[in-house]
Amino acid sequence: MYHLIGSDQKEYGPVAMEVVRQWIREGRANAQSRVRAEGGADWQPLQAFPELAALLAAGPPPLAPPPFSPAVESAIPAGKTNGMALTGFVFSLLGIPCCACCCGIFPFFGLIFSAIGLIQTLREPRQRGRELAVAGIVISVLMIIFTAVAVVLSAIFLDKN
Repeated sequence: MYHLIGSDQKEYGPVAMEVVRQWIREGRANAQSRVRAEGGADWQPLQAFPELAALLAAGPPPLAPPPFSPAVESAIPAGKTNGMALTGFVFSLLGIPCCACCCGIFPFFGLIFSAIGLIQTLREPRQRGRELAVAGIVISVLMIIFTAVAVVLSAIFLDKN
């Protein structure tokens, strides 16, 4: 039987050799852990006891991978296309034929949704749709510029008449 001082500086024991073996496997005790044999007066490192030092030769088992945690994993399964990126791309495409009739509102929605989708796909690399988001941003910006130029040119030419 043995007494051990834990990493919390508390004394544990008396415990049997089998418990010490378990603590070594669990990493709760190591070669530097302070141990006193039952009835002994001196605290010594665990490795100073030949019968316990033999237990150290096996060493602790390799660390197991952490268990699956839903809190750590993303709520979106791998391979799913990001909805914001897809929505932004669709709005930007709608801005092409509807540029004149809807006051150019679709490219603005396309830009907003595509930007949000791009940010989300950058944060969660398992999501697809990054290319859609970038395309939506490019098309939206081009449509906004085209609309602005068209408005300025029509104002100039209409003002001359």
